[in-house]
Amino acid sequence: MTPEPSADTEIRSATELPARRTDVELVTDDHLVLVGELAEPAERPARGTIVTLHPLPTAHGFMDSHVLKKAAARLPALADVAVLRFNFRSVTSPRGTSEGTFGDGVSEGFDLRAAVAEVTDRGLPTPWLVGWSFGTEVALKHALEHVEAGRVAGVVLLSPPLHRTTDEELARWAAVRVPVVALVPEHDDFLQPAEAVERFALAPNVRVVPVEGAKHLWVGERYVRIVLDAIADLVVPGSAPLPTHWPV
Repeated sequence: MTPEPSADTEIRSATELPARRTDVELVTDDHLVLVGELAEPAERPARGTIVTLHPLPTAHGFMDSHVLKKAAARLPALADVAVLRFNFRSVTSPRGTSEGTFGDGVSEGFDLRAAVAEVTDRGLPTPWLVGWSFGTEVALKHALEHVEAGRVAGVVLLSPPLHRTTDEELARWAAVRVPVVALVPEHDDFLQPAEAVERFALAPNVRVVPVEGAKHLWVGERYVRIVLDAIADLVVPGSAPLPTHWPV
């Protein structure tokens, strides 16, 4: 007798798949405590790691900004990827409030350093950085030291506005040897694909990927899946496309 197929359910916006979720506190070099969460595969070692850098705090960006929250909800189960999310200094979420005051992308370099140290100290696979909007500025300004030291495996830039990143800072990425991929929405409010190609010409190894129909905030399950598929396939090659259903 042929067994009946197991039932499954579609992965939707609010779906949270199984993972080991640990509240973490990161301590910065300037002595602040930042709150965050580490989500790891429930029953297997992680095959990859991402550290997420959230959108602009003064525009309501935080560790639960929807794409990053969905990454933590899905990637440990679907791609064996560990996901570290945290609130930059001064930022509040349901997890709590990180100490300090908003640094406009400058002192947040200390926050990035603390996050990279956290996953390194835990013995997780060398992380990829996934910045979104303001988070891309923090990565472009401050991540090169970690890349050059071998502590970062690659960088994903979601909706990079390039407001705070100077041409000089961009040019420093021209010789970097890890993958750097910018996913640029067709209808972005701040930097659209044609302009992104022009700006990133200073660092031609940055791969600019236009995303048709998308906007800065990646609203809609279609665009969330595009982003998470791209991240998963970079961090754990061959893991995308991610499943859209999960066994009940």
